[in-house]
Amino acid sequence: MAKLLYATISSLDGYVADENGKFDWAEPDEEVHAFVNDLERSAGTHLYGRRLYEVLLAWETMDERPDQPQVILDFAEIWQAADKIVYSRTLEAVSSARTRIEREFDPEAVRKLKATSEHDLLIGGPELAAHAVRAGLVDEYHLFLAPVLVGGGKRALPDGVRVDLELLDERRFASGFIYPRYGTRP
Repeated sequence: MAKLLYATISSLDGYVADENGKFDWAEPDEEVHAFVNDLERSAGTHLYGRRLYEVLLAWETMDERPDQPQVILDFAEIWQAADKIVYSRTLEAVSSARTRIEREFDPEAVRKLKATSEHDLLIGGPELAAHAVRAGLVDEYHLFLAPVLVGGGKRALPDGVRVDLELLDERRFASGFIYPRYGTRP
């Protein structure tokens, strides 16, 4: 059975974007980016909310831009090779290969996908991930904590839900990022 992994970059105080919607403070350096690449390489399907999909859509053609560092080309290849499901009530059409739209988040459909997938699933976007967290679907939390406090904005993790976790791995990066990986306790 595949696992559902929630991976996100957040500020130390738990936000993926500040009160103005900015997340420029979250840009990973080459060391962190390479680590994220290795994490995402194992996922066969990515589940995205519309806003995150629209941000990540640039990776569909990133490899066509001149003079890209190898870490960028590597991520573009990983992103392009993954199947993508975008959850949106408003998105009319997708602009990337291997991508389909679902109008509603259906926990049962995700459970079936986990049961039948050969590779892990990756979920991104805090609002979409909140649905999966509340439904008890997330098996692992991969947090990349940026060395910044932003004081408010869009939360990385949902309020009003309790999940008991165990620390599975951790890593410190030269840039000050910290990576804790948690698994859900049975």
